[in-house]
Amino acid sequence: MTDTKTHDIGDPDSLEGRVFRPTSSAELAEAVEQAFDYRGDVTLELTSGERVVGYLFNCQAKGEHPFIEFFPEDNPAPRVIAYSAIASIAFTGEDTANGKSWESWVSKKESERCAEAQRVEEDARARGLL
Repeated sequence: MTDTKTHDIGDPDSLEGRVFRPTSSAELAEAVEQAFDYRGDVTLELTSGERVVGYLFNCQAKGEHPFIEFFPEDNPAPRVIAYSAIASIAFTGEDTANGKSWESWVSKKESERCAEAQRVEEDARARGLL
């Protein structure tokens, strides 16, 4: 599979900016799986030459006719695209989950809870309840 990076966004672990041109059905399945896990828009180049940009929200890799379900950015209706119609997948949208780990989320929420508890305590003291 050809895998190129179209621009440098600073994080080598991110898929953002990468383009995959699969050369086998196994490589295509791998690229689709990565696009499914990606938290941003992708650009699909179809074998017809058409390019569609949007969010891949479902994929069905098993079965006689594998397909993806895709929300095109220019149409609110989902679109079904056969794996066999996909020539390349480019990770063109911002990776909204990049650099955001579970640990970071937990730390942020704990900080928010502590700030809220302090605010409630100060309010209770101001009212003479503590």
